[in-house]
Amino acid sequence: MIPLAIPNLAGREAEYLQECVATTFVSTVGPFVGRFEAAVAAAAGAEAAVSTSAGTTAIHAALVALGVERDDLVIVPALTFIATVSGIHWAGGRPWFAESAPESWTLDPGRIETLLAREVVMDGTGVARHRATGLRVKAMVPVYTLGNPPDMDRLVEVARRYGLSILADAAAALGATYRGRPLGEFGADLSIISFNGNKTVTAGGGGAVVGKAELIDRVRHLVTTARVGSDYLHDAVGFNYRITNIQAAVGLAQMERLDALVERKREIRRRYDDAFEGVPGLRPFPSPEWGRSADWFSGVVVEGMTEPGMKRFVAGLRKRRIDARPFWIPMHLQPPLQHHLADDLTFTEGLWHQVLTLPCSTSLTHADQDHVVAAVRAQLAAG
Repeated sequence: MIPLAIPNLAGREAEYLQECVATTFVSTVGPFVGRFEAAVAAAAGAEAAVSTSAGTTAIHAALVALGVERDDLVIVPALTFIATVSGIHWAGGRPWFAESAPESWTLDPGRIETLLAREVVMDGTGVARHRATGLRVKAMVPVYTLGNPPDMDRLVEVARRYGLSILADAAAALGATYRGRPLGEFGADLSIISFNGNKTVTAGGGGAVVGKAELIDRVRHLVTTARVGSDYLHDAVGFNYRITNIQAAVGLAQMERLDALVERKREIRRRYDDAFEGVPGLRPFPSPEWGRSADWFSGVVVEGMTEPGMKRFVAGLRKRRIDARPFWIPMHLQPPLQHHLADDLTFTEGLWHQVLTLPCSTSLTHADQDHVVAAVRAQLAAG
């Protein structure tokens, strides 16, 4: 089976892991944690970074640090993985599902502006509130879908007008740029990154929050149980969301190869785009003009494909020993989330079942990629 996305552990991972064992620093304290966080901050162009146990816990802690409280509305695209919404839920907030832009598959600034103008009013204290429910609208969580940056300048302008905080779910976007700027300079108050095993750079799991030092200090305090000093005194109900030194060791070895791994992802994306160019019924993933994607996942849009049809298409590829996958089912269609507020999501509802993700591990050989291309063409011809 040609896998969808597996780690590329060809750097100093084994060496660093042996050092962890030799020094007995295998838990949440150890020198690799600080080195890893420094490398992440530098790569993101951010003042500081704090590592967490997962991308989901990074979202949770970051939203708490930004002041999201029970029943606050948090604007988020319906086109995302459920971890984004899980973080909002555990912070006490309520997701408000918004539409994505066809040119990026990320939050559509024009649609957000229209949505807020229609459904939000500023109260006497300058707080944005939902007209119908009176709930406070506190934050916006743009998702960098596939590693694509949203049009952040426009989103930031809208958010500031309504007093909203911005947490960027950049889980798969390390290495992306927006108008020539690195991830930490896109304009979000905080950004999160995931180091899950299927990401371009992995720590075997884990996540990070990047941003201004003052806010990162707040997040760090929360994810280390909000402990004050060396005594067992805690000034808030915090979380035990720390990464281990072992994970950080793997993550640091990966960060040392970040540029090469991201460029390999981009090469894989280019080869798929070139191979499928001009094939009737197929079109490439979007490439927004305002930035450069990290190209975390590669694949193709199969025009006119239905949900059952995509399941059959994927099953056919798996019979050819190719681990292709359909895309995320949108959040507003998920059974536990269907009661939440949602904008008109016509584009999202028409897109998701047409998206086919294809093998894109950084260790993918040209021969295996050529086999995937041939299999997709054959499956398309078979109907």
